[in-house]
Amino acid sequence: MNFVQPIRDPEVIREIKRYLKEQNERNYMLFVTGINSGLRISDILPLRVSDAKRSYFKITEVKTKKDKFLDMTPQLQREFKEYIIGKEDHEHLFKSREGINKPIGRGMAYKILRNAANHFGLIDIGTHTLRKTFGYHMYKQTGDVALLQKILNHSDPAFTLRYIGIDQDAMNKAMKDFKI
Repeated sequence: MNFVQPIRDPEVIREIKRYLKEQNERNYMLFVTGINSGLRISDILPLRVSDAKRSYFKITEVKTKKDKFLDMTPQLQREFKEYIIGKEDHEHLFKSREGINKPIGRGMAYKILRNAANHFGLIDIGTHTLRKTFGYHMYKQTGDVALLQKILNHSDPAFTLRYIGIDQDAMNKAMKDFKI
């Protein structure tokens, strides 16, 4: 498994959103859901239209098997409201073109993100980038590692900071500022 990075630059995030929206609404919403929820891709792909009608996520995490309740951001609620118009409650939000009402798989989600990353010259990008991008920007906005640790369901604040790339930022800054 490759180590992936968050997308740190808000302008790059805006450009990726614009790029994906022009291509395909489903792909755009996959990206927006990931960067606005902090959910793992394995918890995003099975979401259904009925899930998008609530103001919160109520899921059992695939990885941890723990129940999770998490409010949606206002932006994500607005995006979902528009996205689900004309869709039935039982439909998957991120439907595959193959089969009847099946969600896209991890491989397709990865392809969507890699395609966008390649378009913008980004490296170290994968499906987990969405979760890390959420974490990075949540931490930058709140400065609250304990809160983020709880949202991401991590057991150690030091791990959370490493996970979202804050340690890497500090190292990069130290190297840039170093003089001898």
